[in-house]
Amino acid sequence: MDVPETRELEYFVAVAEELHFGRAAERLGMSQPPLSRAVARLERRMNVRLFERTSRRVSLTPSGRVFLTEARRALDAVTAAVRHAQRAARPPGIVLAVRSGAGSGLLADLVRAERHTGLDVVFTRDQKAALSDGTADVALLCADSEAGGVDAAGLRTVEVAREAPVVLLPWDHPLARRRAVTTKELRREPSFTEVCPPVSLDEIVDRVAFGELIVVVGAGAGYRAGPHVGVLPVADLPETRLVLAWPDRVARPALEAFATRARTLAAGRAAAVDVS
Repeated sequence: MDVPETRELEYFVAVAEELHFGRAAERLGMSQPPLSRAVARLERRMNVRLFERTSRRVSLTPSGRVFLTEARRALDAVTAAVRHAQRAARPPGIVLAVRSGAGSGLLADLVRAERHTGLDVVFTRDQKAALSDGTADVALLCADSEAGGVDAAGLRTVEVAREAPVVLLPWDHPLARRRAVTTKELRREPSFTEVCPPVSLDEIVDRVAFGELIVVVGAGAGYRAGPHVGVLPVADLPETRLVLAWPDRVARPALEAFATRARTLAAGRAAAVDVS
């Protein structure tokens, strides 16, 4: 059979996600009859039924569910190819993907130090996705919770710094008067969560100040807490490794050099803290 065109994959994904030809057609900006014909033609060419259709509902067949996963992957790959090509056509520079609050102090110094090199920062909740789709060249990750195994993730990583864990809790909480706390103590608190919510640092700080949340973050984020939030070391948690990561299939000496400069900057910051 002929390989499906990108347009046909987009048609199929829209119908598969909406499970309604009318809504899918509206989403695609076209009328329903041509969409129905296009999907039926795709099924004939593939010699497989992708949808079960009745007068009341549309559902995916087992083959359709498999094809949905693969079609999404193929469309993502096309999008990534375009973005990588666009990145190659732009002036030299590095786009860094970060999550709000991650390595805040280091990031601020890094941006100032690298301003002359054309460093651009993209804030995102999913740094790995930004790398895979070509939105960013390199990402700042908390290796222990986000980067995972380098081989499994397909990432080249370079450790640039370590960050002590601190807990954010309301300033008037009984534990806020302590010099440090343990995870055992935190787990007794109803509002404590061990997984940082996937929201902005500003929202996290607000929720802590409102008394709705107690959460562990990196020390860099703790510096942004404000007067209504207490910040305490967590005595029994190890430091978090901050790494710069990029796809291991990408051979760019500029990224290696950038990682080296970041490590040097981080080491200087750590030495200044030790002296003070």
